[in-house]
Amino acid sequence: MEKHTYQTGIIGNCAFLAHIATDTNVEWMCWPRFDSQFIFGGLLDKQKGGEFSVKPKGEFTTKQYYLENTNILRTEVTCENGKYRVTDFAPRFRKHDRYYRPLILIRKIEVLEGNPRIRVKCEPVCDYGQKKWEKLLGSDSIEFTGCEERMTLTSNIPLTYLDEESYFALNETKYLLLNYGAEIDKSLTGIAEEYLRETTEYWRLWIKHSSIAGFYQPYVIRSALALKIHQYEDTGAIIAASTTSLPEFPGSGRNWDYRYCWLRDTYYVLTSLNHIGHFEEMERYFSYVTDISFGDKQHFRYQPLYGINTQKDLTEVIMDHLDGYMGNKPVRIGNQASEHIQNDIYGQVLVSLLPLYTDHRFVFTERKDSDKWISSILDKIERTIDEKDAGIWEFRNIAHIHCYSNLFQWAGCNAAEKMALTINNNDLVERAVALKERAAAHIENCYDPERKVYTHAVGSPHLDASTLQLIMMNYLDPVSEKAKDHLIALEKELKTEDGLFYRYIHSDDFGKPKTTFLICAFWYVEALACVGRLDDAVREFEKLLKYCNHLLLFSEDVDERTGSQWGNFPQAYSHVGLMNAAYRIAMKLDRPIFL
Repeated sequence: MEKHTYQTGIIGNCAFLAHIATDTNVEWMCWPRFDSQFIFGGLLDKQKGGEFSVKPKGEFTTKQYYLENTNILRTEVTCENGKYRVTDFAPRFRKHDRYYRPLILIRKIEVLEGNPRIRVKCEPVCDYGQKKWEKLLGSDSIEFTGCEERMTLTSNIPLTYLDEESYFALNETKYLLLNYGAEIDKSLTGIAEEYLRETTEYWRLWIKHSSIAGFYQPYVIRSALALKIHQYEDTGAIIAASTTSLPEFPGSGRNWDYRYCWLRDTYYVLTSLNHIGHFEEMERYFSYVTDISFGDKQHFRYQPLYGINTQKDLTEVIMDHLDGYMGNKPVRIGNQASEHIQNDIYGQVLVSLLPLYTDHRFVFTERKDSDKWISSILDKIERTIDEKDAGIWEFRNIAHIHCYSNLFQWAGCNAAEKMALTINNNDLVERAVALKERAAAHIENCYDPERKVYTHAVGSPHLDASTLQLIMMNYLDPVSEKAKDHLIALEKELKTEDGLFYRYIHSDDFGKPKTTFLICAFWYVEALACVGRLDDAVREFEKLLKYCNHLLLFSEDVDERTGSQWGNFPQAYSHVGLMNAAYRIAMKLDRPIFL
């Protein structure tokens, strides 16, 4: 079977994300927000998804790459009559003492060789591909109306060519600016070039201000840039992925909508960004969590995920009229996991925000209602610490007392204890310590002394990659024989020859998983580094790098047999795994830069 990789790159500015295919088409873009309906959705239906492409006449080949250390994407197209380049970006830079991130997609088309003949097709859709926008031609722009919103396409390409989608000779630089409600106060060429220059400078400065070790730096830089644009800056929410319904493997039915903020995923993202010295994302997320914690009619538990505006109702709906990615149905909008009980998330919220209280670069007295906020989460842990839940992998009809859930309750109580000491609240310290001991008791009930391994849940014989975290979170002393034996048992059952890792191999609601979960393999690398098997960690890390696409972007799942990418893409989880594993190895290597 041929290896499948996703042939797109992403651009974004923390207000929107777009996927640009290697053939120049905008395969996926939701406006005005990450979780809005798509304007271009060819990723899920070639016929109904609309199109925004810059293609030549006849056969062509392409090469796609990022402008170094930026989220600006370039696609070079070679055709019979010549060669040209399309530069795609979402503007982001400082303007009037704030970050300017308009809903504007800019495409710059330059001649590189000869006289290529090209056609620009811009056909946005709405109502999930069931309706097309109406076009109204102006003097230098096309206005799209009829979908309860307005968009404008401004270009120095003759509008007749755009309207009739006719071929023309590309003999000078052309620009396309698709705009959703932003104010434009300069000429098209002036604004496109200014925004390109400013956006390039912004991203390169962001990377320069990152403390990234020398261990496989290009991969870490690309992962960091990808993660950054998954935060919705208005609210601080961080989404798991910008896509929906890309299957975990063909025909699986495991097609989920990931355009929401999972409290668990966010913990991992913030950890990886903290490692490279970026903290503003954590401060924005604090505001998001505060809104959730003290919102109207707050229930005694958190949902596992929320909408990017903290909305709770994420009712799952199937879009029967869409073909799905490569014919893989169903296409889902919304996510039923928002209704699940997943009790690890309270601990992850506490650990995510711990640096705001213990890192002296922050002034913790700026945090309002710290006692009330910490106490409210300890309340949630206390109410849920003994109950069964759906666990990290979000089983839909199976509940257990999961080792992983209790691990993060244990870790969260450790974090709460530290926070409480910082704000001098002894009552909270005592509560946190008592709850930590209760969580540890549940974890120990998962231990199988004969096999010398922790199983995934109390009373269950099955193993699960999430228990690698027992080592990484220092619940198990990494140098202890218990930690080393636990790791050996997991790798014997769940690891593939090529270094991939299954989440688990027992049947769930949908049968047995057929693809490996990439972050689990990176967790394995981290665990190897923790227990001192550093040569193994480096070797296994290097094995995983081949599973990216042409732009160093990683998917959620990988097929063990073919190395194919599956699942939503690019997946924040996978890039987090890479960054954290690289960081852990770099810290252990601790080599001088001249060696």
